[in-house]
Amino acid sequence: MMHIPTVPFGLRILVLCSAVLLFQPVWAADEKPQAGERLQKLLKRFPGADKNKDGILTRAEAIEYRNKIRGAQANGVKPTLGDVKYGDHARNVLDFYQAKSDQPTPLVIYIHGGGFVGGSKRVNPRQLQLFLDAGISVAAIHYRFINGKDILLPEPQRDGARAVQFLRSKAKEWNIDPKRVACYGGSAGAGISMWIGFHDDLADPKSDDPVERESTRIQAIGTFGGQSTYDPIKIKALIGGRAWEHPSIFKAYGVETAEEALHPTPEKQKRYDESSAITHLTKEDPPLYMVYNEADGPLPENARPGQGIHHPNFGRDLVKKMNELQIENVFVYKPKDRDPNREMLEFFQKQFAKVK
Repeated sequence: MMHIPTVPFGLRILVLCSAVLLFQPVWAADEKPQAGERLQKLLKRFPGADKNKDGILTRAEAIEYRNKIRGAQANGVKPTLGDVKYGDHARNVLDFYQAKSDQPTPLVIYIHGGGFVGGSKRVNPRQLQLFLDAGISVAAIHYRFINGKDILLPEPQRDGARAVQFLRSKAKEWNIDPKRVACYGGSAGAGISMWIGFHDDLADPKSDDPVERESTRIQAIGTFGGQSTYDPIKIKALIGGRAWEHPSIFKAYGVETAEEALHPTPEKQKRYDESSAITHLTKEDPPLYMVYNEADGPLPENARPGQGIHHPNFGRDLVKKMNELQIENVFVYKPKDRDPNREMLEFFQKQFAKVK
């Protein structure tokens, strides 16, 4: 459940922009900009570079966008609000990035990976900039780490759901549209995102806490290397090898031996089921965009414990069950010639557009 890196964003934009600047003629200040082939290729992949939104990317706009991305990579886009508490635990904090808009904006919540024992809420700069340029605000959360004792699964998932409720409670103050919310993340963050999306609404209308009265339901999910289940028995059947022996799986449930993991008590099995997103999947659940990069096929006989924990079979199992329920989903495997960051943005925009 380590973080799955996406296609390198900085190299791509800098190489493309550099190619544009090297091979395009230098225009005089009063010369009408030309829509060269290289510029238009760049525009298709990075429409946010077209500053005046006239459908023609100029050399000046390409330079400005290149510098903007460079700045985001070097310095990081600073959050509008940082380390805002959304719960009682020390790790119940989030950063909020406000998109510029006169109208309430959609919200995308980033949930980091790290095997439920590590990771940071620092957002991929290019993904962040893509969302902000599209008028979508972004939140990035921390959550409690499992410790094998009193913090087990699904406590991190419940933290994620609490963050959704907290952010909805700030809708008016932070100019958020509470009807247009999506979650995405890699590995453990993907599992939490799916759990929030598939789980029944955790809102408690009678609670004294106004945050708990808010809905946990979301409109779209995005994942990188996501695990549909954290049940070691099901992982063994679905992936094979020793993927089910990942150290975080044992720590997640406070088990120490393979025998204990594969022969759970009824109480432990109940925790396996509650912690796994796919257990909660129903036909009312939101669409899912998923990306997988790990090696396909059967695992080798000498596989390491935990090897295969991001296997595409997790996604294929989701596709099968979501198709049966007629829920929209997109499965992407090793997107060599695709831009999954932009595709995920467009997928979210499509789902947001359906909300009335």
